[in-house]
Amino acid sequence: MRAKISVLLVDDHAVVRAGFRMLLAAADTIAVIAEAERGEAACQLYLEKQPDVIVLDLSMPGIGGLETIRRICSRDSHAKILVFSVHDESVYVHRAMTAGAKGYITKNTAPGILSVAIQTIAEGGVYIEDGLIKDVPVKNSETEYLSIIDALTPREFDVFLLLAKGLTVHKVAEELCLGYKTVANYGTQIKNKLNVSTVAELAHIAMVSGVMRR
Repeated sequence: MRAKISVLLVDDHAVVRAGFRMLLAAADTIAVIAEAERGEAACQLYLEKQPDVIVLDLSMPGIGGLETIRRICSRDSHAKILVFSVHDESVYVHRAMTAGAKGYITKNTAPGILSVAIQTIAEGGVYIEDGLIKDVPVKNSETEYLSIIDALTPREFDVFLLLAKGLTVHKVAEELCLGYKTVANYGTQIKNKLNVSTVAELAHIAMVSGVMRR
């Protein structure tokens, strides 16, 4: 009998993980062997459990999803990670795949797609939900901003997005479980990298580059 595909679920919401488990329980070929609510725990569990596929959210406290992907893939270049996120903007797909993910689907996708994506990645393929990567040319300003944003580290990107959405430094610190001074320092670094001085300018870059909807 063929062994089931072992899966590690990583999402900071217990209810969401429970939904994943119920959804995957219907697939005879897949078994959830471990769960984590933060990236730090996911990195450790990956080493201990060696799952075939990791199903990972991007928006989590702690080191966050992108940094989790980077750390796991730096330790094991053969790691198979499927991002399952609320974000459907192309820039997120690009950053996740660049970090080492093998697939990307959104939480709005049809229920059966999760199992199909896991199966595809487990067999050595790549799975990106239809419509997430658009093959249309982008404006010069968008391309320029995207190249600048690519220079941000995964954690800087998380902070950049939250600041651009209008969250205060205190709120960002609370959201990411970081210290106030740490977030303030990130904010300074981000503004220096993007050559801006205000949050309004960060928001403009986020909208022009497609990271944040108008």
